[in-house]
Parts: sequence; C-alpha cells; structure tokens
Amino acid sequence: MHEPRFYRHWIKDSGLISFNVVVAQTDLYIRSQRNLKDKALNSVLKHRGSLEAYIGRHPIFLTTLDTYEAEAEAPAIVKEMARVSQLAGVGPMAAVAGAIAEAVGRDLLAFSPEVIVENGGDIFLKISKKRLVGIYAGQSSFTKKIALEIMPGETPLGIGTSSGTVGHSLSLGSADAVIALSSSAALADAAATALGNIVKAADDIPEAIEKALSIEGLRGVVIIVGDKMGVWGGVRIVPLG
Repeated sequence: MHEPRFYRHWIKDSGLISFNVVVAQTDLYIRSQRNLKDKALNSVLKHRGSLEAYIGRHPIFLTTLDTYEAEAEAPAIVKEMARVSQLAGVGPMAAVAGAIAEAVGRDLLAFSPEVIVENGGDIFLKISKKRLVGIYAGQSSFTKKIALEIMPGETPLGIGTSSGTVGHSLSLGSADAVIALSSSAALADAAATALGNIVKAADDIPEAIEKALSIEGLRGVVIIVGDKMGVWGGVRIVPLG
C-alpha cells in the first residue's frame, strides 16, 4: 500500500501528460509530452535490476551511513551514488531516489524533449518552458504558498528534498523541508539529506547553509523550519495565489 504523495504539488500547467510507474519502493510520478509509461517501466526495471544485483554482491552498500567508494566496474548508477555520497558526506543510499529519477528521466529524453520525474519528493527535470515546482513543507506556513521557478536553461536539473517531519525517509533532523538543487539529481538528494541532518531547529539554518557552501556541485538550497526560511545560491522563489 503506497501512502498518498501529498507533496506532489505540481503547479497546473499545459502541454504535458502525467502518469505513474510503481515498482516495489520506487514510486514515480512522470510528466512528458506523451505517455511513456511502458518505456519508463522498462527503464525502472533496468536500473533497479543493476542496483539490486550490485547490492546482492556488496550488501554494505545498502546499509552503510558512511561514504562509499565504488569499484571501476560497478554499474553507472552505483558509481554516481557513491560519487555523491563522498561529496555530501552521507551513505550512498541517501541518493537512491534522485539517482533513479535521473536515470529514468535521461532514458525518456530520447522520446520526449520535456521530461519531469519525481520519485519520493526528489525530482529530475528537463523542460522547454518555465515551470513552477510547488514547495511542500509539512505544517509550515509556507506550504502551498510558494514555489520554485525553474527556467529551461537551468535544466537538466535535480531537485532533492529531505524532511524530518514529512514522509518516511531517514532524516536525523527536524526541518520541515530541505531542498537542494544540482545538475545531478543524485547529489541534490544526498545533499538534502546531509543538510537536513544538521537542522534540529531554526537556529541551525545558518550552519546548514555553511555546509551547503562546502558541497561541490550544489547550485542552491532552501531550508524551512516552521515560519523560518533560509535560502542560498541560484534559487528563485515565487508566491502562489
């Protein structure tokens, strides 16, 4: 039974078809110029298959909360998750949702010039016109009030989200939302986790921003705790309604 994905607050816009693909824990919400559900399912099975086979041989990859170094012959998705785990200082599985979103999204770009893939709040997108991505931050007063404005020239882009108050992903902190932007969706996912682990209260936002500055490859972050928000980097936030 999959829980309702309340954070799928895509702002209503035109020109894209929406569909879902679910395989075990992977629950994708995809938007593209035509229905690519079969191709997306094949892509998910391919990338999950290579990841699961690797974990079968290297079970520590699944459980470690430390950084990980992959072998040269490891599958591409494993090497990307290991690479960003070292950049963000977290275990490689902190990047799994973003890594799968990007791997599937890049496969689908062969069939649609615009693709948006959301996997558990982590997003890969390649767009042809301005799009707004709604920000969901639990009980925060900012929820449904603001959105990220993303321009085509900024994509392909990954948007990672971590929360200590929403959903079931592992977070050691208490932020309502930590959002990280990177050209790598895996890095955005891992960085959002790393920054979220720091934020136990609104007073921790500056420390998390400092940490963000040290993560190579990050473009920007948004951190929300209750009615407080910290923003750094190439982020444009617009009001809704």
